[in-house]
Amino acid sequence: MEEFMKKRGTRLIVYVPKELDHHFASEMTQMVDKELEKGLIKQLVFDFSKTTFMDSSGIGMLMGRKRLLSYSGGTVSAIHVNDRILRIMQLSGIWKHMEISQEPVWNRKMP
Repeated sequence: MEEFMKKRGTRLIVYVPKELDHHFASEMTQMVDKELEKGLIKQLVFDFSKTTFMDSSGIGMLMGRKRLLSYSGGTVSAIHVNDRILRIMQLSGIWKHMEISQEPVWNRKMP
């Protein structure tokens, strides 16, 4: 699962699999939390470019990581979100807690 993450400075990019269900949400939680525990990550970016399905466990995984990172003043965002995943995020209210975009964030300046 380690190949699904890349670090760039204080930014961690997580490449979400095709289906973000209970199995993958649990694995991703463990993997991402391991990196967050180091205290070096200030921006967590979930790349949904390959994702076609997400259930409530995926929503929980995203909100849990948002909560953890907010303790240290960090931010969480979702990029390359397709229309179906965007609709799930809108219905669940995730959009109120994190930036959601279909554009990459590589060139954005960190605060």
